[in-house]
Amino acid sequence: MKKSNRQAGLRTTAIHAGEAPDPATGASAPNLVMSTTYVLDKPLGFSAQDLGDEAPFIYTRWGNPTVRQLEDKLAALEGAEAGLCFASGMAASAAVLLGVLGAGDHLVVSDTNYAGTAELVRKTLPRLGIAVTPVDASDLAAVKAALRPETRLIWTETPANPILRLSDIAALATLAQKAGVKLAVDSTFATPVATRPLDLGADFVVHALTKYVGGHGDALGGAVLGRKADLDALHLEATVHHGGVLSPFNAWLILRGAATLPLRMAAHEAGALEVARFLEGHAKVAKVLYPGLPSHPQHDLAKRQMTNFSGMIAFQVTGDGPALAARMAESLEIVHYAVSLGHHRSLIYWIGTDDLMASSFALEGTQLAAYRAFAGDGVFRLSVGLEDPPDLCRDLAGVLAGA
Repeated sequence: MKKSNRQAGLRTTAIHAGEAPDPATGASAPNLVMSTTYVLDKPLGFSAQDLGDEAPFIYTRWGNPTVRQLEDKLAALEGAEAGLCFASGMAASAAVLLGVLGAGDHLVVSDTNYAGTAELVRKTLPRLGIAVTPVDASDLAAVKAALRPETRLIWTETPANPILRLSDIAALATLAQKAGVKLAVDSTFATPVATRPLDLGADFVVHALTKYVGGHGDALGGAVLGRKADLDALHLEATVHHGGVLSPFNAWLILRGAATLPLRMAAHEAGALEVARFLEGHAKVAKVLYPGLPSHPQHDLAKRQMTNFSGMIAFQVTGDGPALAARMAESLEIVHYAVSLGHHRSLIYWIGTDDLMASSFALEGTQLAAYRAFAGDGVFRLSVGLEDPPDLCRDLAGVLAGA
């Protein structure tokens, strides 16, 4: 997209930002540059730390033209100064956590989030001398009470995986700024179509590009968006030294997905709302958690903070969840019984509360009670794809009939 003083719309940005016709061939679509090394016209330093902003491409772990196009597109979609891409969403999360925090620092983290992140902060960070306090990030008073003089980062995920609990980003940003700490938001479920955390005061936005941004279930990737100075500080350590860089081929696939993100998110939201209403009216469903439903306990916050309610639903059933999960794995015809989310195909998975507590969250007392208020003994996490919603409802009705 050519430089202009005009502010392009979301769909135009998704298609054109970060891309330009190839100056040599005139190719309209982004090039896939698979080379690991680049011929230089003059000698340069042998270490990435010697290079400035104007340095050419030298080695693909340090920077790649196809990956750079994706980084620029994502930064435009999030309204960020800069972006960095990584090999997975977990690599992106680790880049922020390990890049910002060091021995003696303290992290305040949402007690409900992606299981991989939960396990990293609970099991790995303390081993490195980083103190961690998990809190209910929807409770501003609890977050404030957890802050210490050595706190350097607040991490939240909204909507939170797997129970769709929301955090008030603007309120957390105000709290973080007053305390002099950074705020990172995992916005994978929301995408830039629904929420732009940087506009609400966050310092970092993290995405698992594997999910909605890529959108087709065929490419792993992750991204961190934020201020250029913050990302420059992460780049040398998290990208060059940790080495979890994004494959150019995956970047090229994700670029294709990102171009249709606004259109797909509109369809995901429309389908999810229809399926959520169907589930809410079903006798075998005990509770439906979807931010777009008035019954969601934080629906008012969702309306303020999200311009799209996304395609993620969590629901409880009245009968035996694990038994129903087994029937789903055998009998569903359209919805795939599989992990992950944000793909064009609908995916569903049973997440039992006791299992999740044992493996990832380890919540007790009031925090466990707050989680169970959303999840009960467990939820089915449903990622509504792009199929015709009536077909999805019929597929789900078939397995629920035996619940």
